[in-house]
Amino acid sequence: MNAPIRFDLTDERVGVITLDRPDARNALTFEMYAELERLVREASDTDVRCLVITGSDPAFCSGDDVRQVMGGGAEGKAPVAADRTPRLTPAADALLFTDVPVIAAVNGAAVGWGMELALMADIRIASEKAKFGELFVLRGLVSDAPGLGRLAQLVGREKAAELLFTGDVIGAEEARAIGLVSRVVPHDDLLPAALSLAGRIAANPPLAVRRLKAGLRNTLDPNWRELGAWVSTTLGELFATADHREGVRAFLEKRPPKFTGR
Repeated sequence: MNAPIRFDLTDERVGVITLDRPDARNALTFEMYAELERLVREASDTDVRCLVITGSDPAFCSGDDVRQVMGGGAEGKAPVAADRTPRLTPAADALLFTDVPVIAAVNGAAVGWGMELALMADIRIASEKAKFGELFVLRGLVSDAPGLGRLAQLVGREKAAELLFTGDVIGAEEARAIGLVSRVVPHDDLLPAALSLAGRIAANPPLAVRRLKAGLRNTLDPNWRELGAWVSTTLGELFATADHREGVRAFLEKRPPKFTGR
């Protein structure tokens, strides 16, 4: 049985992280969150010069595994994250604070936390098959910190509000038009394009590249850990609502949800 996340290192010191749970559209389990955090932190402490994150077709990442991470809509069953001290998601902490440049090669659906994962990259390259959506509101939840702290940087406050408040899913060309991705390429060209760009970055002086990334973070980013604590606290409250349970059940039962504001 294949591991749900693979790591490969190229001769150019480019690390390729592949979410490899294709039958579940690369939905994230607790094990995968922990492994993603470990791989990013290890890369940060070694001579890896650039990271490329992608998924096994047909999806980039469909977000959380609804049954495991969201409890399948069971009353009183919330994820572990809602019960601990409020903090930034550990995998997000690793990605947001690494000084290694990160490229997201978005090969298919990047929705829910999959979109958060794409947002945490420094550069996003999309396949023509890519789709993006902040689906959290449809489950009665708020997005993770990147959806609040980075989406508006990329697409502007108004478009970010539209995506967050509606849960709409947009295609690759619209994502390019609003500035969410830097380019769209034919599907079969996606990984070669991402690796080519990563190779160019990796060929530059690594200390200077890492300092440039740190400088961008210090100049543009919010206090991620403070924002993450707010998100964690808020999710803990929202996971206990009837609307969250209804959103999850409606998804699993493939029917329209009926929200009551409770």
